[in-house]
Amino acid sequence: MDSSPLPHDHLQNRVLLKVAGLSVRLGGREILHSVDLTLRRGEIVTVIGPNGGGKTTLLRTVLGLIAPSAGHASITAGATVGFVPQRFPVDRVLPMTVARLMRLTARPDRAAVERALGETGTAHLLDTSIHALSGGEMQRVLVARALVREPDLLVLDEPAQAVDYAGEAAMYELIAAIRDRRGCGVLMVSHDLHVVMAATDRVLCVNGHVCCTGTPHEVSGNAEFRRLFGPKAGAFALYRHHHDHDHDLSGEPVDDAHHHHDHHHHDDGHRHA
Repeated sequence: MDSSPLPHDHLQNRVLLKVAGLSVRLGGREILHSVDLTLRRGEIVTVIGPNGGGKTTLLRTVLGLIAPSAGHASITAGATVGFVPQRFPVDRVLPMTVARLMRLTARPDRAAVERALGETGTAHLLDTSIHALSGGEMQRVLVARALVREPDLLVLDEPAQAVDYAGEAAMYELIAAIRDRRGCGVLMVSHDLHVVMAATDRVLCVNGHVCCTGTPHEVSGNAEFRRLFGPKAGAFALYRHHHDHDHDLSGEPVDDAHHHHDHHHHDDGHRHA
């Protein structure tokens, strides 16, 4: 079992993550079997699959938090990783501002913290108690906390949880914008078939093993994908959320000086396969 890092060469080698023959056993049960995955700089790869299919286990193994029973997961040597976990437990008794949360495990200066928060639209929350944040605000702050590390690889476990439908679309648009600006690689887990496929380059469908992989269009037509998620999954998978307005951090549509609208969308605002 080889867990050595890949060579660090930003000019010649754009591969950030290489997973080959990865198997994981936990509590005497095989959770993952023979998983292969390659992720390159500037690429968004989304892992989907049924509950209990091993999605989070795959992410935790990639991050080195779980040891594989066979195969390996290697991140390019020298690459910085930013991680947004599925759950971030907060002690309701412990007073904590966003500024303090941003410095819990690192010591970035105030300017770096403000830049990261600004990139996720949460700079105005710097001195706010985290207990006063909405679900959408908390998720964006956690993304900012990962960005303050200036990651080459951004790993996100269910980044749009705790937000409503419109907030989900806004979150995936934010992730795509971060990739476009920074050129980082993004590996994320999601169950939101109805929007996630519109914001990803490649999909990995996992149910203990790799059921199918490819572009959203390729995966949506795969028989195994439709067996897992139902015959109508293909239509949901290729959803596009085009609009002429913005959303606030909770997902509600807002007007600004440049985008006046009456909540009508061009071409109904929705594109389906």
